[in-house]
Amino acid sequence: MGDLYMKTYLNGIKLMPEKIWMPNYWINIEQPDKIDIDYLLNELNVPESFLKDIEDPEERPRIEYEDEWQMIILRIPTKGHDTGYAYATVPLGIFLKNDLIISVCFYENEMIGDFIRYNQRKEIGFNNPYDLVLQLIFSAAVWYMKYLKQLNIIIKESEKELEKSIKNRELQALLQIEKCFVFFITSLKGNTILLHRIKHDKRSSKYIDPDQVEDVEIEMRQALETSNIYSDILAGMMDAYASVIGNNMGDIMKQLTSISLILMIPTLIASLYGMNVPNSLQDSPYGFPIILIASITLSTFGVWLFRKRRWF
Repeated sequence: MGDLYMKTYLNGIKLMPEKIWMPNYWINIEQPDKIDIDYLLNELNVPESFLKDIEDPEERPRIEYEDEWQMIILRIPTKGHDTGYAYATVPLGIFLKNDLIISVCFYENEMIGDFIRYNQRKEIGFNNPYDLVLQLIFSAAVWYMKYLKQLNIIIKESEKELEKSIKNRELQALLQIEKCFVFFITSLKGNTILLHRIKHDKRSSKYIDPDQVEDVEIEMRQALETSNIYSDILAGMMDAYASVIGNNMGDIMKQLTSISLILMIPTLIASLYGMNVPNSLQDSPYGFPIILIASITLSTFGVWLFRKRRWF
């Protein structure tokens, strides 16, 4: 993601200089530094509590009001980066006041830059702040679907490794992916509740287009259903492969036990005839060959018997 989209001023689809003010003025700030925070707090007078809320990576989707400001928080998908997971979700804060629209995300993501580029290429603007909010929610659902497809590819690659593995490493990788699905499902449910509130909120209901809301609902429902399906398939596959790995380990232990029993035969014979007590072969020049042949014969018989019984 280029630096162009770290701090962007737009009017509709047009990039704007910072000082020019027009209706539907959208300021987008990603990974804000101290200068950006001072600008938001001191020049734009964004409530400090709003910024603290969206800085929390676990913040849930919701709508809040403070003085003339309205804050809408939705959760967007992103690559895991330092979280230890392939993908995760982070909060995106949208602050509305009259014709001013400010979006702030404290975390690196691909969605917003792509959203701006796509709207400029297709010349798609927005008529009011809630039109933009719905477009962002729709874009988030689209990115959930993109990442879900990539997660599905990772699952198929891990499945191939599991077919020839008896270790837990591949299962642990799938467990990390399962947690990604949990993140996605939880966030999508939160975004669905958020959309319902926007749809019925007195401040926004008169500005939104019912057809647009329906399109967003369909896309989010598809993303949520896909997440649930992939999660269920993965859970069943992990249970199946856990059983397979357990069976493989059981077979290996059975083989090792059979080998140990076979090796015990010559050891037992040697131990009996090695005792310091009289026996029939103590003075025979053929004692050692007889013991050796008996050990080999009985061990060979043991191998044949175990193979016949399919013990190894």
